[in-house]
Amino acid sequence: MKVARILLSAALAGFAATNASSQAYPSKPVRLISPYPPGGGTDATARLVAQALGDQMGHQVIVDSRGGASGRIGTELAAKAAPDGYTLILGNVAPLAILPGSGMKLPYDAVRDFQPVSLIATSDYILTVHPSLPARSVKELIALARAKPGVLTYASSGNMGGPHLAGELINLLAKVDILHVPYKGNGPAAIAILTGESQMMFGSGPSVVPHIDAGKLRALATTGAKRTIPKLPTMAELLPGYEVTQWYGILVPAGTPKEVVARLHKEMVTAVGNQKIAQALVKLGTQPLSTTPEEFAAFIKSETAKYAKVIKAAKITPE
Repeated sequence: MKVARILLSAALAGFAATNASSQAYPSKPVRLISPYPPGGGTDATARLVAQALGDQMGHQVIVDSRGGASGRIGTELAAKAAPDGYTLILGNVAPLAILPGSGMKLPYDAVRDFQPVSLIATSDYILTVHPSLPARSVKELIALARAKPGVLTYASSGNMGGPHLAGELINLLAKVDILHVPYKGNGPAAIAILTGESQMMFGSGPSVVPHIDAGKLRALATTGAKRTIPKLPTMAELLPGYEVTQWYGILVPAGTPKEVVARLHKEMVTAVGNQKIAQALVKLGTQPLSTTPEEFAAFIKSETAKYAKVIKAAKITPE
C-alpha cells in the first residue's frame, strides 16, 4: 500500500507539473524561424504570423531569418531545436516536400523531426518577365524560348525550391530549354530580374507585385490550377497539367508536448480566422486556411510524392 501511495503521488505530481507547464506556456519570448531571407513571401508571412501570435499569447514572437540552401539551413536549425514550444518554423514546400522528394541527402527528416501544427496559407507564383523581353503572353514566351534554346534564363529563390520546379515544369511540358539561375531567396531573384541579370522568374506576391504595379516588371501568368488574379491566366490554360503552388504552415520540433501543440494550433486557427489577419494574408497574395495537425501531416506527404514524380520526369539531379 505504501508503494502504491508513492507511485500515485508521483503520478499526480507529474500530471500537476505538466498541467502547470501547459498553463504557463508561453512564459518567455518565442522564436519563429523563417528559412528564407527578407524580401520574399516567406519572410513577409512569418512577420505577420509572429505579430498575430505575439499579440494573442501575450509574449513576443521573434522572427529569426535563416535563409539559404532553399530553406535547408533554417529547417535544420528548427529540427535540432529543443522541443519545448519556444522554437517554431514557418515551413513551406521546398524544404518539407520538394527536397525530400528529390532523394537529396538532408540534415533533417521532414517527417520524423517535426510535429505539424497547422497549414495557414497557400499561394500561386507569378510568372514575371523584364519589360524588355518581347513576350506579352506565355504563348509568346514559349515561342521565343523555342527560337532561342539555351539563351533565356530564369531566376529562382534557390535550387530545388518551388520557383525552380516551376521553371523546370515549363521546360518539361513545353519542350523548351530555359536556363535556371538560382539565388538566395525571392528578394535577390527579383533584383536580378530588375537589373537584367535574368529575363524572368516565378516570384511570390510580395517579391514581384510592387514592381509589377510600378511597371518595372511584366506579369504573364500564375501557377495554380485556378485563376487567383482574374486578369492573369494560369500556366495550365496553355500547358495542361501545369501546377506549382507555394504553401506555408507552422511546425515545431518532434517531441514538443501535446498540450503546447494544441495551444499553438488553437492560436493559429484564431489568427487565421481573424478578419484583419486574413485580409493581410490576402494582400500578400496568399489564400488563408487552417488545418488540423493530422491534416497538415498528410498534406506534406502528398506534396512530397507529387514533386518526387516531377523531379524524376524532368530528370533533375539534386546538387
